[in-house]
Amino acid sequence: MRRSLTDLLPRPVVVAPMAGGPSTAELVIAAARAGALGFLAAGYKTAEAMTAEIAAVRAATGEPFGVNVFVPGAPCGDPAELRRYLDSLSADGTVGDAGWDDDRFDAKIAALLADPPPVVSFTFGCPPAEVVTALQRSGVTVIITVTNPDEAVAAASAGADAICSQGFEAGAHRGTFGNDDAPGRDLGLLSLIGAVAAVTGLPQIAAGGIMGPRHVNAVLAAGALAAQCGTAFLRCPESGAHPLHKAALADPRYTATTLTRAFSGRPARGLVNQFIRDHPDVPPAYPEINNATRSLRAAAAARGDTERMSLWAGQGYRSAIEQPAGEIIERLSRPQSGP
Repeated sequence: MRRSLTDLLPRPVVVAPMAGGPSTAELVIAAARAGALGFLAAGYKTAEAMTAEIAAVRAATGEPFGVNVFVPGAPCGDPAELRRYLDSLSADGTVGDAGWDDDRFDAKIAALLADPPPVVSFTFGCPPAEVVTALQRSGVTVIITVTNPDEAVAAASAGADAICSQGFEAGAHRGTFGNDDAPGRDLGLLSLIGAVAAVTGLPQIAAGGIMGPRHVNAVLAAGALAAQCGTAFLRCPESGAHPLHKAALADPRYTATTLTRAFSGRPARGLVNQFIRDHPDVPPAYPEINNATRSLRAAAAARGDTERMSLWAGQGYRSAIEQPAGEIIERLSRPQSGP
């Protein structure tokens, strides 16, 4: 039976799906044991790898958890611009194949329908309504990530049970439905919560720059049902983030975050490093650029070069600490008063 979001949230804290390594079964298990809703990140994995992680979580806990799936977009509309950018990367090393793919979307949906988890969320777009309905009939609660009111309307029209409202402050990839620079994609979280509430009554999970209990209190007061945190967990021992990535969050060399397409061809927030500074003009080509730069990023990590790694982080990254996930959840859930 499909459960309401309220029933799935003993604590008002959600551990965000962080694709590419940070999200692990161990992190989701720790979240579940602490009373939070944790998400596995299916992005960049095969359906078989996703299923294995689901099995690992189920073997360790009977508490609810979620799985996040990327909605595929369209291939790059300007191959010449894509080639120009790839050619400009020659000084950084050998790039890989810049092919388009759908991140095995259909295979993952089939696997999730065959063995449904309690929650499935979607990022980078709105899945077809028939996919939402099929998951719900299998007992799955469906959440869709949005960054503006128009996307919230589309998510509601597709039948979503809830919305993850992602503010401009959030680390890693923006969850925008489109890969463009259209106006209205830069809403801060508190403004976004209100704007989404004005167009749909669906419950909201708030994401973006939430690092402490007062931030959690603020989004709850603004109308969200829970706070979703990613960067806050990057340095915890259960996180699968690269050790160099974890260290960079506390490194005084890195003084700011910015949005960039340099690593993936899609807007993502990370620590400003040399690779981002060297490549300010990048075409919207995801996942082509992401696929092409994977080898560059891996080589940089292998030689300890954080200046050419994708160091994804939200605006509150300086507050990320080395602490077990359960203790972070306890701290985030602690009621606070005062300014």
